[in-house]
Amino acid sequence: MDTRTDLVAELFSVVGRFRRTLRRKAGKSFGSSGLTESQSELLRLVARQPGISVSSAAAELGLAPNTASTLVSRLTADGLVVRAPDPKDRRIGRLRLTDPAQRLADRSRAARRAALTDVLDELDPDDVQALAAGLRVLADITEKLQEKRP
Repeated sequence: MDTRTDLVAELFSVVGRFRRTLRRKAGKSFGSSGLTESQSELLRLVARQPGISVSSAAAELGLAPNTASTLVSRLTADGLVVRAPDPKDRRIGRLRLTDPAQRLADRSRAARRAALTDVLDELDPDDVQALAAGLRVLADITEKLQEKRP
């Protein structure tokens, strides 16, 4: 790759292919249930961070608070999310998945981890170290992008 433009294009391509391939290998979990990608992302976030506030979920996903609230309302109506007031501050809505949604999220996460573990076990140690270094760079890029939100 000779230019930053090539690097940007390759990053989009590789990350997109990685996500799509992993979803196909491990099953799409929420994505196969007719939900939008935003709804699925919110469900995956709540599965990883039960009790997250609506505002924190919006910030994490880069959504406007009212957009996140609309997604939460829809997912609550669909029986996938429970929104409960924070016991210390009732203005804050805390999110958790319903039991069926949590089981689906757990199965999906286990399948994705198993698929990745199998492939990582095939890599030589130098490639594993290079991947770890690349992930640190990707995490830094993500943080910088979040700081530059409009």
